[in-house]
Amino acid sequence: MPTSASSSWFARPVSHWVGPRVLAALVLALCLGLTYGAWRNAHDASEQQVRADFDFRVRELVGNIAGRMQTYIQVLHGVQGLYASSQEVTRREFHAYLAVQQVDRHFPGIHGIGYLPLVPGAALARHEASVRADGYPGYAVRPAGQRAWHAPITYLEPLSESNLLAFGYDIWSEPVRRAALEQARDTGQAAMTGKIHLVQDGGSAQAHGFLVLLPVYDNGLLHGTVAQRRAALRAWVFAPFRMGDLMAGVGGESAYQLDLEIYDGAQMAEAALMYDSLPGGMSSAASDSLVSLQVITIAGRPWTLRVRAMPGFDGELLARPRLVAWTGLLASIVLALAAWLLAAGRARAQAALARSSELTGQLEQGQASVLAMAEAAQRSQAMLRSILDSTIDGILVDNVDGRIFTSNRRFRDLWQVPDALDWQADGAALVRHVESQLEQAAPFLGARAHAPHGHRERRDVLHLRDGRVVEQYVRSMQLGNEQARLWTFRDISERSQMERREHTRRQVLEMLATGAPLERVLESVVLSVQADHPAMLCSILLLDESRHRLVLGAAPSLPAFFNLSSHGHDLDTLQGVHGIAAQAVRDGQRVIVGDLHAGAQETMELAYRAQLQSCWAEPVRGGSGKLLGVLMAYHRQPTLPGAAHLARLSEAAHLAGMAIEQAQVALALRAGEARFRSLYDHAPVALWEQDWSAVRAALDALEQAGVRDLGAHFQANPDALQKLAGLVRIIDANGAALAQVRANEDDQRRGALSLAQNFDDSALPRFGDALLALAGGAHLFECESSFVRLDGAARQNELSLLVMPGHADSLDFVMVSSLDITERKRMNAELLQLATTDFLTGLPNRRHFMASLENEHARLQRELASSASVLMLDIDHFKRVNDEYGHAVGDAVLRHLGALMCQALRKVDVPGRVGGEEFAILLPGTDLSAAAVFAERLRRRVAESSLTTDGGTVITITVSIGMAAMAGTDADCDAVLARADEALYRAKRGGRNRIEQNDGGGDGVLSKFMAQ
Repeated sequence: MPTSASSSWFARPVSHWVGPRVLAALVLALCLGLTYGAWRNAHDASEQQVRADFDFRVRELVGNIAGRMQTYIQVLHGVQGLYASSQEVTRREFHAYLAVQQVDRHFPGIHGIGYLPLVPGAALARHEASVRADGYPGYAVRPAGQRAWHAPITYLEPLSESNLLAFGYDIWSEPVRRAALEQARDTGQAAMTGKIHLVQDGGSAQAHGFLVLLPVYDNGLLHGTVAQRRAALRAWVFAPFRMGDLMAGVGGESAYQLDLEIYDGAQMAEAALMYDSLPGGMSSAASDSLVSLQVITIAGRPWTLRVRAMPGFDGELLARPRLVAWTGLLASIVLALAAWLLAAGRARAQAALARSSELTGQLEQGQASVLAMAEAAQRSQAMLRSILDSTIDGILVDNVDGRIFTSNRRFRDLWQVPDALDWQADGAALVRHVESQLEQAAPFLGARAHAPHGHRERRDVLHLRDGRVVEQYVRSMQLGNEQARLWTFRDISERSQMERREHTRRQVLEMLATGAPLERVLESVVLSVQADHPAMLCSILLLDESRHRLVLGAAPSLPAFFNLSSHGHDLDTLQGVHGIAAQAVRDGQRVIVGDLHAGAQETMELAYRAQLQSCWAEPVRGGSGKLLGVLMAYHRQPTLPGAAHLARLSEAAHLAGMAIEQAQVALALRAGEARFRSLYDHAPVALWEQDWSAVRAALDALEQAGVRDLGAHFQANPDALQKLAGLVRIIDANGAALAQVRANEDDQRRGALSLAQNFDDSALPRFGDALLALAGGAHLFECESSFVRLDGAARQNELSLLVMPGHADSLDFVMVSSLDITERKRMNAELLQLATTDFLTGLPNRRHFMASLENEHARLQRELASSASVLMLDIDHFKRVNDEYGHAVGDAVLRHLGALMCQALRKVDVPGRVGGEEFAILLPGTDLSAAAVFAERLRRRVAESSLTTDGGTVITITVSIGMAAMAGTDADCDAVLARADEALYRAKRGGRNRIEQNDGGGDGVLSKFMAQ
């Protein structure tokens, strides 16, 4: 009876103990906990989404600002191109060009586009008088005062009332603006000022702006270097921007959700603030967590952008967690109430049916427990099997009697257990299968015979016949009432190979560094291979100097009679097992013989005596691929190599090649040192030995001082290169070098030689290039330069600078070879001039013009957005000139037209004489509208000019011009010539002295002038 009462006491439900109220409270607490978890997940997901949306909006905003500014700079490039295509642009032409652009309509934020001529102080009065005569009597350059240079605003479109305030303002007078002018002048690129107040704003302190400028150079002058650009500068084109107008609409429809601040420069300071989308206290509500700092560079000047999210940016994303919280709270209350009602009802029902349901409850509880335990056991077994099959280690469980309980899939894959093998029923068959794959089965069998006891474990390393290495662990475990063993196998082949490879490589390199004999180094390589594969016997055979015989390099484990039978024998005489080595040397390829006794028995007598049954031969090559010998690997059983064997042999052959080459280099070095001095002194090439260590120390000092870009530093400070050149010390010069610079040994002894005999002042940029290359780690640098002989003659040379091995860090041993190429350059220039120039007009000939046309066509195929135009010109009634005045006058007319064409061209334009009186002009970067302006100007110039012959006859000519646009989609450059030629003949048929264009449409007449 006590037992039955105790069972019924424990069988009572939870509601009997806790009561309806406590149960409802527990349900409420559980539901609230789940609600909190759901709310936390929803809150975290919403915050991540808000952050991702904010980052996207920031990237979009920064991209819009950079894209808008790049578009505006391209507009300025168009104006720059207008000036580049003409020697002079009048105010009317400037206005007409920008009127078509409609800058104020299509480019919001740009306040106008202007033109700033560079006016010397002495020409200021003449400049003011010229502008006043152009219709602006009140024009004056301000602020007043005499300065060396002026850059007054002369053209400014559109000329609104606010822009009139800036008309005549001298930008050169203000330091911030002048710095941007100088940057654009020296770089040839767009430059932007810092934060300024525009003159158009009338001194308003609230409005901030900036200027973007581009230089305009003289077409007839070079501007490849800073000095050339300064000399060729004519003017600047510029555009003023007001920050408020520029940023209007840049953020899109939802810009109110972000607070954007733009600072001038890389630092955020109140004085550098150029724009604030929410000024004053409006931005105080901005988020402190959703903040992004971005730095963008526009026209060479950095801007720092700080973007913060405003309230409401998150939208309804953060409302989702609140909805989850309220829904969970209401559901928790409902569930708690339902639990209370159910518990109360259950309590009442249990009170009435307690005795009748007691036995039934016990039975149901027992059945449920049994079912739950069965299901739990099935789940645990399935989970354990899944875990075992997913591990990277092979696992086997057996008992001390060898009966196998289980194994995972990795074990069967590792040991290549066939599906037909019933390993669970026959454990001994599985053991034999594993044993057959091992080179030495003793560690595996020993672990089976002497399993560890307790919590100890045993570790062994197993070497497989296919070259793999497996790490084995055995530990005891209690499996129910039975003592079992847990086997763990892991494939460590790759790790083992890497460790052995690194150890062998380090050992060989140490021996090479200490100058160990070659025989000892090769023996170390052989022993390392044999240590990795105990069943392998190795030797290294070397080619002698004649490359017809094999000599023994190392074979520590092979019999002496076997080694002597191959040493010193000719390749053609070696047979049998040594013939395999000869075959590998002759073919330069790996040779594998798995069974030496499968073929002719009489040729393998040596293999019988040495008890060798398989042989592998791996060629030994040097770093250049030259065959140096062969690495032989022998086995006492018929064996074919696995991937691990081949990789190990290849690595050992590589190390042996390094050792052999090192020994050969050491031998050659000793002989070369004796010959070097003799070759140096008597070499026909000018050789200089120089010490650049002081230059290297100066460069290190510059880097410690914070100079990161040495190339930019040298461009900004040309004198620095001159000082560094003076630090180069001439150690020695051979006879050819002294003869090249007209010096003698006395000049060398008294220090008359300097770097100017390799790099003169004009070649200092080449010296800078060489310095950067050698200091950057290059061992060889070649360039063309110019130098000054001691007699003062300037010459050109071809230099090769070589940093001698071991001196790359200090640069204290630099060999320089110099070849005087002055005469060769002169002859090449003359040949190039003859090959590419029309002898009569001095213009490029047809072949040169066609080559330029093909290059431009290739450029357009790469840059489909670019443009180019081609003009074909023909002298009207040229045959009449020849008939009336003779061919001499006709030649003079051709030269006269060629001179007029050259005067009108830009530097990038390419003219050419393509026929008798036919000429062509290539205008890169010019569309048909701009080409039409140029063609009309050229047509007028030709028509208005005249030629006076030696006899006093005045000849006036006209030209007909056909033009066509060149496109990258053309099949070849002949297509645009055909279109331009068709337009030319249309102009001639239309009355001559006119321009026609071929755009694939109808009438293309651009202009017409009929001579009176």
